[in-house]
Amino acid sequence: MLCSPILLVLPPLTQLNTPYPSTAYLTGFLQSRGIETAQADLGIEMALRLFSPEGIRTVFRQLHGREGSLPKEALGMMRNEQTYVTMIGPVVAFLQGKTPEIAARLIQPGVLPQGPRFRGRKKFARSVSMADRAKQWATFFIEDLADLVQATIAPHFALSRYAEHIGHSASSFDQIVTALEEPPSLTDEWLLDAFWEHVNSLNPSLVGLSIPFPGNLYGAFLIAKALKQHRPDLPVVIGGGYVNTELRRVTDPRVFDYVDFMTFDDGERPLLSLIEHISDLRPSRSLCRTMYRHRDRVVYADDPLSRDFTMNDIGCPTYRGLSLDRYLTILDSTNPMHRLWSEGHWNKLTVAHGCYWKQCTFCDIELTYISRYEMTPTERLIQQIEQLVTETGRRGFHFVDEAAPPSALKSLALALLERRIDITWWGNIRFETAFSPDLCRLLSASGCIAVTAGLEAASDRLLDSMKKGITVDQTALVAAGFKEAGILIHAYLMYGCPSETIQETIDSLERVRQLVSADLLQSAFWHRFTITAHSPVGLDPTAHSVRILGPEFRGFAENDLLHHDDRGETPTWIGEGLRRSLLNYLERRGLDLDVRQWFDDEVPRPHVAPTWLRRVLNKRPIDDHSDLERRMVWVGGPVTCEPIGKKATVTITGSRRDHSISLREPEARWLEQVTRDATPQQACQPYPHMREASNSFPGTLSDFNIFLRSPSWKKIRDAGLVLV
Repeated sequence: MLCSPILLVLPPLTQLNTPYPSTAYLTGFLQSRGIETAQADLGIEMALRLFSPEGIRTVFRQLHGREGSLPKEALGMMRNEQTYVTMIGPVVAFLQGKTPEIAARLIQPGVLPQGPRFRGRKKFARSVSMADRAKQWATFFIEDLADLVQATIAPHFALSRYAEHIGHSASSFDQIVTALEEPPSLTDEWLLDAFWEHVNSLNPSLVGLSIPFPGNLYGAFLIAKALKQHRPDLPVVIGGGYVNTELRRVTDPRVFDYVDFMTFDDGERPLLSLIEHISDLRPSRSLCRTMYRHRDRVVYADDPLSRDFTMNDIGCPTYRGLSLDRYLTILDSTNPMHRLWSEGHWNKLTVAHGCYWKQCTFCDIELTYISRYEMTPTERLIQQIEQLVTETGRRGFHFVDEAAPPSALKSLALALLERRIDITWWGNIRFETAFSPDLCRLLSASGCIAVTAGLEAASDRLLDSMKKGITVDQTALVAAGFKEAGILIHAYLMYGCPSETIQETIDSLERVRQLVSADLLQSAFWHRFTITAHSPVGLDPTAHSVRILGPEFRGFAENDLLHHDDRGETPTWIGEGLRRSLLNYLERRGLDLDVRQWFDDEVPRPHVAPTWLRRVLNKRPIDDHSDLERRMVWVGGPVTCEPIGKKATVTITGSRRDHSISLREPEARWLEQVTRDATPQQACQPYPHMREASNSFPGTLSDFNIFLRSPSWKKIRDAGLVLV
């Protein structure tokens, strides 16, 4: 094999609070195979060079002498140049979590210059802590500087993306070539400086560039161009989410003037095959899901004998080489759900590869990342969790599934409780009825704090049309179970779906308003429906009454398609009203307003009754405990029994309060034994069924059924007995 390491690189930019996990997954896999591998996140490195005293000083130095051509916002910031230079260091250290003690100072008047991002955003609710106020003001300070840089000296720069417009709808490679021929900006130069530091210190044998999003494309090709100019001997491979979805039909051979190989779908097997090829152990025609150029033609190789690795065989992601204490919290909203994406580091893992549903007509169900479904064995997942806690010292986990299966999450939750593993976690799900209130309580007990899920369209007709497999009422009931368990919820929403009418859009907004008002949704995001080339709608548009208008494929990217909806009438302008409403809803504002007030143009009155949600929740099925095959799991505190005559007092110690129940002594002893048998513990007997509990109850089956309807049983359930 190779005698020098592999270098896997994240080009700018994804997030500033935590590394995107692609290189962590592949680095962990290659290291598990004995292949020396290093990784680098050039986004955070470039950003930290910019957001430093010398970086900000350099920015202002380039602006001097150009005052006549600068926007007024830039001129205002230039008057505070010295304060920006002086405060950038303390602000960055604070957002890195290194100096929490300076929070009070940062929100004192006059300490931070207040540029355009502060306008209209200076008031806080009384409930917002001093630390959060400081984080938000520090974020506005950073965003003002980012806006200044983008508007004046580096138009490609933004806090979570880099030259994103170049990667969007790049059907031709011409626009990439044109962008790369432009003189490098200041941030381009800093990006390349950071990259060459890694190359010069490692002298790698292969450079892999991960391109998860359009906002990483330009940076990747800028690096690749520099390599071909200065190290043409060093092979370059690109892969990642953008490559997998957008570049599957590449025919333009010029792409390979910059890169040597492109790999598709799960990267483990293609990358290992490529390493074998570079080591002269595998011919190019036997590569796995890989494109390259041969005699000025683009060639695709896929060895049918090279099977993908199972979830049990891909190793464990590793963040070695990525300094987690350098990442920044960017707190642009104090909404408790919304901030999960931008605050703090989350260890990333996958409960199950692909999607177990894979029917939605808008989704890329033809591609492997959706279609190949496989659960990670629970024991393997626990090993990965323990390994990452040991490596990073962080106990926060984000499960990055397309949709984590309820059965797998139940198994994971039980394993975490049995092993007394204390973590905090969140992840993506479907609004399945399998997420019963009891399962939600079990997930919460294991450390779950939030879930994200696609509601898409709050309209049963549209949900049925897109084969989503859920209903709006069902979503409300599932959300109620999560809320009662103390778990936050974010919903993904779409408007402009095929055949959608303005009336349906307004009705959807009214249902969302009611869900947010009842605190069943804590966060949501609405985006316009887009047809992708690999979805059922994109593959057979006429079946969905849409016509594809373009863009014409010209040899490079193909994914997002322009279309005309022959039956729908949802105009583009309606998106602004939807966006405006949710921005206010996230901050708990305007929830009592008529939804029509969010739109500049006239829209119809919603046909949804203002009591819709209340009626749905009032119809929630009562748990009659008739399913005696459900297993009993005790997630409450210690249970003690104190006899008092023929009765006994059962005391259940809780984290917030104790529960006291008076029972007949035989019933109290029965309860004590049931909770002991149902308490999660490693290597224990299977959790008891309700049927077993009914058989051991001190009385007849009729007595047991009466007991299940008693206030005492409700107290026991509330105190920590879940049935799953």
